Amino acid sequence: MKFQSTRGKAPLVSGLQALMNGLAPDGGLYVPAVFPKLDFDWERLKDASYVAIGTQVLSLFFDEFSEAEITNFLTEAYENFDYPQKVKIQELDSRKDLLELFHGPTLAFKDMALSLLPYLLTAAIQKTQHKETLVILTATSGDTGGAALNGFNNVTQTKIVVYYPSVGVSKLQRQQMTTASGKNTHVVAVTGNFDDAQKAVKQLLIDQELIQRMQARSLRFSSANSINIGRLAAQVVYYVYAYAQLVQKGRLKAGQTLDVTVPTGNFGDILAAYWAKKMGLPLGKLTVASNANHVLTDFFASGIYQADRDFKVTSSPAMDILVSSNLERLLFDLAGADSVAGWMKDLAEKQTYEIDDKTLAKLQKQFNAAFCDSAQTSQTIKKIFTENNYLLDPHTAVAVAVNENFPSPDQQLIVSTASPFKFAETVLTALGQTAAADPELNLNKLSQFSKQAVPAAIADLFTKKPVHTQKLAIKDLRADLIETLGL
Repeated sequence: MKFQSTRGKAPLVSGLQALMNGLAPDGGLYVPAVFPKLDFDWERLKDASYVAIGTQVLSLFFDEFSEAEITNFLTEAYENFDYPQKVKIQELDSRKDLLELFHGPTLAFKDMALSLLPYLLTAAIQKTQHKETLVILTATSGDTGGAALNGFNNVTQTKIVVYYPSVGVSKLQRQQMTTASGKNTHVVAVTGNFDDAQKAVKQLLIDQELIQRMQARSLRFSSANSINIGRLAAQVVYYVYAYAQLVQKGRLKAGQTLDVTVPTGNFGDILAAYWAKKMGLPLGKLTVASNANHVLTDFFASGIYQADRDFKVTSSPAMDILVSSNLERLLFDLAGADSVAGWMKDLAEKQTYEIDDKTLAKLQKQFNAAFCDSAQTSQTIKKIFTENNYLLDPHTAVAVAVNENFPSPDQQLIVSTASPFKFAETVLTALGQTAAADPELNLNKLSQFSKQAVPAAIADLFTKKPVHTQKLAIKDLRADLIETLGL
């Protein structure tokens, strides 16, 4: 398997090289040069474990690893998840199911890929006999940071640097990041939003002067953001597993079409569903669910991507994003490298671009897109708890609300991306309860109200003292990185 850049100006690389590079040297994202196809034997897959299905999928992307190696990576990566099957199918009604992806150590779907990525990266280093230490440079809107810091905690030959917006992340997300105790961790709050941090990370990753200085110190950049191909490939797995489980439960017949709705900001989670569909999974319409930062909703309606707009801090902070990096991979698939390079140049220089009518028609054939605001999010949390005695986090509530806009004869899968306890203040308020100033108290209040235990992964989180308290302007990140790495 070889990987190419979405912008067409970088050489083909192996899976191992794509993993370690993170971003292609021309600024593009890696995609398979030829897309693999999966053998969907549902009689076998419906009874297969998550690890078994993961081995089958990931072996197609990273054939430098043996199946035994990948099985071992997956087994160890998910060892500490609080649900034996790793992900859970939760029936919402006769036609809709939720895919719970929050049973990992930081209670968000990011754990599904970021628990695995360190195993893939460190094994890639060993196989290629590189002596460098990887510097994992990461921007986060909240959940990626905690999951990456947990996954790379004290992993040999790695340093992890996380930038998060100083305003917008939840108190629990902030606590997870600032209390990261690994000796290889560096966490900084930035005076800007996620898009500012993500833009800075992309610029640093291709900063040639910085790269040369790092090479002299046996350091090289990589990324834990969903620009890294390892994250996307890992996310394909749970769509295949979910389909198999729905067949096993009798919710689907083998080969029947399944529609998927995903709450998204950076477009990685729903792109993984699109990739699963390209590999042959019988998925129908894919629905892009956005919050009040509805740049994607507008884009899918008009073909005009307009990032120059007011940034809104919402109750679903992991989706507070105006520049969706992984959309570039989708556009490459539909229109090719030359078009993508031009559009991304326009985005960088003008904060906007417009795709052609042919590409827009292709998009609209495969995707629905809509958004809901914070008021609708709260209403949905209350409605589902009242009718189903089930707690939604605000991101999943966005997806449930948006899904109502698109009635379909097909079975529906709605991706549930985070534990409601991760956003206890928002959930309590939506349920008509008074949230306290103390986040630990809110965990207990939500537990008592819902009659559910506080997840063990965060039960003692607020007893830990923050060790990362630095706050910097975007313009100071490069100098801080140079100092941190001793360059």
